[in-house]
Amino acid sequence: MKSATPTNSVRLIVLIAFSAALALGSFWLLEVMQRQTEDSLPERTRTEPDFYVEKFNFVRMSTTGEARYNLTGSEMKHFPQDDSYQIQNPVMHSYSMDKPPMVSRSLRATITNNSSEVHMYDNVLINRPASATSRDFQLKTSYLLLLPDDDVMKTPKPVEIKVGESVLTGSDMFANNATGEFRLSSNVKGRYQSPIVTH
Repeated sequence: MKSATPTNSVRLIVLIAFSAALALGSFWLLEVMQRQTEDSLPERTRTEPDFYVEKFNFVRMSTTGEARYNLTGSEMKHFPQDDSYQIQNPVMHSYSMDKPPMVSRSLRATITNNSSEVHMYDNVLINRPASATSRDFQLKTSYLLLLPDDDVMKTPKPVEIKVGESVLTGSDMFANNATGEFRLSSNVKGRYQSPIVTH
């Protein structure tokens, strides 16, 4: 049996060293490519809420420090990606200087745009009791957008409105309580009952 010559030993050592360097270089290249791939991918958007509360009472104030509306519900979740709130079983009381509070209810709601837009969904019901200057008011629809800061409510969906004993139905409603502007643009039907005057 022949012993390995010094030349063969050197070749073997060089081959082992080269193979080790090649393996380490491959691992390094793989790591660099993986990091570049991760850096090039868009950041994963968070879709889960960052907090939630149960049985809450939220009050939004006006610039003069008066309550514009207060909102209660069984659960509220906040979603940080668009700074929105999702609410279950919302009940909102909107306040006015010259009229009784208007109470809005639905099965769920979403608050967006820095809490200035309230989107109410499913079995939306609005009530305002009669006062010395106005008859009782009721509105039913499946979706309603409320803009409490502007005293505006609107919906493209069908609505049923009762004022006293009068009934009005239609679609594509816009109402501005501050200016008195009201529009109902399509499929409009109505039954007017004049108020009973007592002496």
